[in-house]
Amino acid sequence: MKKRVGFQFHALGGSNEVQLYVESDSQLQAAADAVVAEIGRIQSKFSRYQEDSVVSKVNRAAGICSVLVDEETVHLLSFAKLMHTKSGGLFDITSGVLRRAWDFKKGMVPAPQELQELRPLIGMELLTYEKNSIFLGRKGMEIDLGGIGKEFACDRAADILRGLGITSALVNLGGDVHIIGPHPDGRPWRVGITHPRKSGAVVRFVEMFEGCLATSGDYERYFELDGVRYCHILHPRKMVPVQDLQSVSVMSASCLMAGGLATTSMLLGEAGAVELLEDEGLPFFMVKADGTTYSGVGRRSPDSGGDVVSPETCRSLG
Repeated sequence: MKKRVGFQFHALGGSNEVQLYVESDSQLQAAADAVVAEIGRIQSKFSRYQEDSVVSKVNRAAGICSVLVDEETVHLLSFAKLMHTKSGGLFDITSGVLRRAWDFKKGMVPAPQELQELRPLIGMELLTYEKNSIFLGRKGMEIDLGGIGKEFACDRAADILRGLGITSALVNLGGDVHIIGPHPDGRPWRVGITHPRKSGAVVRFVEMFEGCLATSGDYERYFELDGVRYCHILHPRKMVPVQDLQSVSVMSASCLMAGGLATTSMLLGEAGAVELLEDEGLPFFMVKADGTTYSGVGRRSPDSGGDVVSPETCRSLG
């Protein structure tokens, strides 16, 4: 008989948890070792904080030469390009250079001149890649995969668990969730969406049999000045933090897609986000700037207060 167990670990800048049903302690140990190792591999490979990471190598070579990359890296770059297109150019992995001006630890709004000096370094049209190489067209440019790396890692962790014969599990990487099947008795997993204004609170519960839920919000890293909240999600054209939505949560078959669309929605603002997500046909839940909420596509559960997504619906997502 399978038993429910779990393990926690720190990676990707936050706390992570996996809950799963296993047949033995050895299966649990194998799952924990494999998941933690894979998350560590992804972090080392794509973190801009690691000097020998692919991202750091590409950034050091900006405006100088192309860098050889593997199929996995090209996959992430291709996804970033897809989100760039879907967002009308607002999802831009070269906009990370704006952090040079926006220091959220100091809590200061940069001078307009500081931002204007960075403008020439932003633009995915200046990023080119072929089958096995990538080139950033101007010195000083950077790519930052932080906006999709955690979601990619979440999907990889789920793939590993499936490969080990796990048929019922919940992977939670810093609030981004990948569900593998319902509980053995057929019950769905109940997942809470973080309240963007109340620490430790949940704004909505979602019941899921399968699939992924990712949230992007203005509460993860921010500072407040003169009554205005400045969050880490920066508009690449305006070069200032977004302020139209508090958070957006999206469900999809992959956490990568859910996370990419959630971040894109924050950049588009309320009207653009609703249009995009309804066109995509995915369940979503958003908290507006004034604290009111709006959800689409998902069916409302009268007894849980959340959106219930059937197995059939989840498998058709993405």
